[in-house]
Parts: sequence; C-alpha cells; structure tokens
Amino acid sequence: MHATATRDTLYLMHARGMALGAAVLLVACGVGDARPWWDGDKSAIVPYPTSASQVDAGTRPMDAAAMSEPDVGVETGPPPAPPIQTVFFVLMAGQAWSDVAGSKSAPYINGKLLPAGAHCEAYFAAPPQIAQSEPNVVWLEAGQDFGFVNDNPPSTNHTASTSHLVDQLEAAGITWKAYVEHATAGLCPIADQYPLRTYNVPFVYFDDVVGNPPSAGAKRCVQHVVPYTQLATDIAKNTVPRYAFIVPDACDDMHDDCNTGDPIQQGDSWLAGAVPPILASKAYADSGAVFIAWDFFSTGYVPIGFIALSANARAGFAGTTTLTSSSALRSLQEIFGLAPLLGDATNATDVKGLFESFP
Repeated sequence: MHATATRDTLYLMHARGMALGAAVLLVACGVGDARPWWDGDKSAIVPYPTSASQVDAGTRPMDAAAMSEPDVGVETGPPPAPPIQTVFFVLMAGQAWSDVAGSKSAPYINGKLLPAGAHCEAYFAAPPQIAQSEPNVVWLEAGQDFGFVNDNPPSTNHTASTSHLVDQLEAAGITWKAYVEHATAGLCPIADQYPLRTYNVPFVYFDDVVGNPPSAGAKRCVQHVVPYTQLATDIAKNTVPRYAFIVPDACDDMHDDCNTGDPIQQGDSWLAGAVPPILASKAYADSGAVFIAWDFFSTGYVPIGFIALSANARAGFAGTTTLTSSSALRSLQEIFGLAPLLGDATNATDVKGLFESFP
C-alpha cells in the first residue's frame, strides 16, 4: 500500500506540475488577453523588455501579468526577414502626432496601423524648424532645404544640385516613381492644381528633373512623376519601382480641412483605402516596407508622425528615440545601399530601432 500511495502522490504532483506549466505558458504568451493596442488610454502601455543591443527601448503593449511570471523555457522566434527591397513612402502633412495618436478621428491609424507596425513617438520635421511644407519635403530628398523658406513654385524655388536621393538611385540602377494624387498623365506638376500642391512633390525643385526653367514637359519628370492612379496599375502588373513616393492631395494628407470639418478623419479614411492594396501587393510581400511620415506642424516644433510597416518591424512598438526627416533620408540610403550620405543625414540616427533587423 505504501508503494501505491507513493506512486499516486507522484502522479498527482506530475499532473499539477504540467497544469502549472501550461498556465504559465498561456499567461506568458498573452492567451486570454484581448486588450487592443488603442483604447484611448495611453497609460495602458507598459514597458517592453528589450535586449541591450537594441537602440530604442521604446514601449510595446503586453500583458502586465505575463511580465511578472518566471521564464519557463527558451522560446525561439522566426528568423529575420530578408533585407528590405522596396519602400512605399507615404507623405502626410500638417498634424502633430499628439493630435493623431489616440484620436477617435483616426481609427485606422490607431486601430490597424499601430498594432501592425512600429512608430516613433519623437519624430520631428527637418532641423531648421521652418514651418512650411516645401523646405521640409525637399529635405526628405536631399538632407537640406537649399535656403527655401516658403512654399513658392519651382519657377521661383529651384536648385541645380545633383546631390539628392533619386540621382543616387538612378546611378545605382534602382527604380523610382512619385505617385501624385490629381497629377495629369504626361505633364510634370510644376504648378498647383488644387487640391494638388506642388510643394509636396520634392523632385520638382531640382533642375536635373524638371529643367531650368522648369517645364511641364520635362522628360525625366514625366517618366517618374506620375498620377496616383498609376500605382494600382503598377501593383496589378507587379511593376512597382523599388522606391515609390506617394503624395496624397491637400485634402487627403490631413493638411487642409476641405469642408469635411475634420482633416485628421479625412486623412485616416484615405489611408484606410490606400494602404491595404499596398500590403496585399507582391512588391510588399517580397521584402517590402511602408513608411508613413508627416512633413511638419505649423504651430511649434513638436513630434509629428512616422509609422513603419514591414515583416521586420516591431509590431505594436512605440519608439522613443528622437528622429527627424534626416533620419528618414538616412534610412532610405541605407536600405538602398547609397553613398555618400546626403546633407544632414550624416548627423542623423536611422530608424533601425523600429525594426527587429534592419535594413
């Protein structure tokens, strides 16, 4: 009888141990935790433990109970995705990140994009702090603004510089296009056609793209700066260039109200229609990334938005390292293997803290 009791006791201990282990695993993996990323309460975000090798500690939503549980084993994740091959860069405008993050006017950004990707809580416009779109947008292309301090057209503001991103791309044999909402096929958008704003198209301020004086028939511009509707065609034919710069109009980029009463909601709705086809594309599936960045905020040098979507992006992660438009440019150069670094990109921190591996 003593042997039987001992065997029964050991069996019960073994069963209880297995149950406890299973419970710990379920908690540690977040099973049963249905709390969404965004519920309007940013205090719900708890620190995410990261390795010392990661540049940006940031925050990521987790089950707080799971963080207190002991480590019950070694868990290995999937291998990192291949380096980024294609970048879809979506340019938004005119809003502070504090007005977008957590806003009920932006359910797609907060409810879909932020849980799926990583974003920066401290991404700023170009360092000169000029509260105009054009200098900040040109900065994304060259790491400097060439002294532009207003939103004048290319006939007034233009540069003969050949030190800019698309020149490097072409020299390296890397394809690019700008997809501009309301642009006209066969014409370079060197003048406003509201709600198209020329100042959101950085390439048209360079003489080697549009000519000097700028011409609507400039061959290089016509070949590379195309109507936004062309993007759907290129996605369907799998002919998307490796660098796709996407320019919504002044209503859809959150800059203007356009009689909607809510520019943030207008821009969020546009993103809800524009981003899913990109994420479903072969170009994105084959090691693609989407960068969604805002250009500036008009009433103060405060954080604006930067969101990164990729198989290697740290899903749900909120980075706290200070980044600027120069960081976006540097990161693009690193992704495409371009040198030398352009302008202020030499002084910038790249966006690798938002990724598990980069580029």
